Amino acid sequence: MDEVKSRIQSSINLEKMGHQVGELMIPWSDNTVPLGYHPIPVINIKNGNGKKLLIIGGNHGDEFEGPSAIMRVSQEISANDINGHILLIPGLSFDAITQSRRTNPLDDKNMNRAFPGNPDGSPTEMLAAYLENDLMQNFDAIIDFHSGGKASVFMPCSLVYKSENDKLFQKNLALAKAFGMANIWLLGKNNDNRSLNSAAGRAHIPMIATELGGGGGVNPKMTNMAELGIFNILNHLKIYKGRNAEAESKFEAIEIGDPSASIHSPAFGLFDRIVKAGDTISKGQTAGWFHYIAEPERASLKLTFKNSGIILAHSNRGIVKKGEMLALVANKVAIGE
Repeated sequence: MDEVKSRIQSSINLEKMGHQVGELMIPWSDNTVPLGYHPIPVINIKNGNGKKLLIIGGNHGDEFEGPSAIMRVSQEISANDINGHILLIPGLSFDAITQSRRTNPLDDKNMNRAFPGNPDGSPTEMLAAYLENDLMQNFDAIIDFHSGGKASVFMPCSLVYKSENDKLFQKNLALAKAFGMANIWLLGKNNDNRSLNSAAGRAHIPMIATELGGGGGVNPKMTNMAELGIFNILNHLKIYKGRNAEAESKFEAIEIGDPSASIHSPAFGLFDRIVKAGDTISKGQTAGWFHYIAEPERASLKLTFKNSGIILAHSNRGIVKKGEMLALVANKVAIGE
């Protein structure tokens, strides 16, 4: 059976030397663009024959710290500054970014749950297939910026895919340490195989992702952290020699070993939270109160943690629906464990 080629094209030659601005073009006919394509802006910086780095922001369209850092870096670095290749995609799910929403409005799909994709599928599926089959294979390392978006707030951390290939895992870990955030979230057996992390693992490309707080805006502290992290990685790969942050000497790794330790909404109602991301919690500790705001005659529930651990993330919403994540619980583990 013949391999299906991607329908996505680039408006620029990504192998050309210099500093170029262009777009990836997704052919998709809908009411907004009945004949033509949907653009995804890209910045391509190439000089010399050094390492190649792919930097992605806006995988989800309501997470803006990464895209902000990418835009800063794209305007700080010229082709003459580097030896290598940097492809910056500040808004991967661009149509989602235009509406500040998590999923792509063209097909209502979650970009980070679409891999390995389908070159003949919907826009999100086409883009996932293009990334996994055509684009990421050309790079030595990948950074994928996330934050909690409008729905949640995360403890700032790097995400490292705990590949069964130990050599790849160690390269992922080295990228996270070079990036410079003290907290490293290991993605082990509970990692979603539809994510970009997993796609990079299948392609044997070293990669980290991040979680940079959340809330759906642009937190300057998180954006500064992301910008410095990019420069740290560029220094680590010897693509660019310039400013970088003082390296952390101590790292703490966390992992979600028991997904049932996290707390989810039991019904529609109001979550009256009393804990926050980064807190160390104990078994039996109160996470908050759940109020049946539509049924005020019902007694409120005290929600407690079933296990000790660290709050990796919490909901940023007051009114929640049944099944929503209210508090995501992880535990410290030894790096390399």
